Amino acid sequence: MNLIDSNIIAYAYDDSEPKKRDRCLEIIRGGVNNQREGYVTNQILGELFYTLTKNFRQPVSIENAQLIVSSIIKSESWKKINYNCETVDKAIDLIKKFNVPFWDALIAATMIENNVFSIYTENVNHFKRVTMLKAINPLSN
Repeated sequence: MNLIDSNIIAYAYDDSEPKKRDRCLEIIRGGVNNQREGYVTNQILGELFYTLTKNFRQPVSIENAQLIVSSIIKSESWKKINYNCETVDKAIDLIKKFNVPFWDALIAATMIENNVFSIYTENVNHFKRVTMLKAINPLSN
């Protein structure tokens, strides 16, 4: 079971980075085709929309970004996990213990609550601090 971070999903739609795009498409297709379990959080879906529409050299239109995010939301192949008020408190504990930035701590706390202990991300530096998680950068090869 792997959580797929927003940066990995976003690269699948980034034509300016063809090598990263191809590798990320492979990961996403594996999750969609049930070759592996792919998890996302509500936070990751929000980050994905923002990245697609604001952080690309050639941003995706709001309409197309909504289609991408909605397709993940509606897909039975993607497992969606979410946080609640108590998760925020647990994220703060992770910040104190591992010195992790808040938004990454919130993803980490959401993962732990849902028994997901591995994340595909380009941002391994923050997630590897949380000792019970495995952070994998599939783009480092």
